[in-house]
Amino acid sequence: MNRKRVALIAHDHKKKELIDWVETNKEKMQKFELYATGTTGKMIEEKLNQKVIRLLSGPIGGDQQIGALIADGKIDILIFFWDPLHPLSHDPDIKALLRIAVVWNIPMACNHATADYILNSSLLFDNYERVKPDFSEHNDRKL
Repeated sequence: MNRKRVALIAHDHKKKELIDWVETNKEKMQKFELYATGTTGKMIEEKLNQKVIRLLSGPIGGDQQIGALIADGKIDILIFFWDPLHPLSHDPDIKALLRIAVVWNIPMACNHATADYILNSSLLFDNYERVKPDFSEHNDRKL
C-alpha cells in the first residue's frame, strides 16, 4: 500500500491546536507523506522531526498550491484547521480550497473532532479506493 499524502494547514489562531494534534498523533503522522503551507509546515517539521513538503504561506498562494495538488490527485486527505471567527484577507482562496476538496471527493477535516475521526477510521490504512468524479461530460461540453 502506498503512503497516504496528507495536507496540513492551520490559520494563525489555530496553529497551536493543529501542532498539538499532530504531536499527539506523532506515531500515525510518521506513516504519511506530509504536505503543509508555510509556517505551519515549518512548525510541524520541528515538532515531529519529520520531513514535510512545504509550500508557500496560505495568503501568498499556498492554499491554491494545495488545491492544485488535490486536483492532480496528489493529496489524499486534507486537515485544515481554519478559523471561521477571524476574517482573513485571503478568504476567497480558503473557500476555493474547501470547494476543490469536495469536488475531488477527498476526506477533509476542518476541526479537531473530525480530524480525530479521520485519523481513527478503519479505512485509513486500507487500500480504500475513493470514488473519483467523472468530469468527462463537463470537459467535453461545447460552449
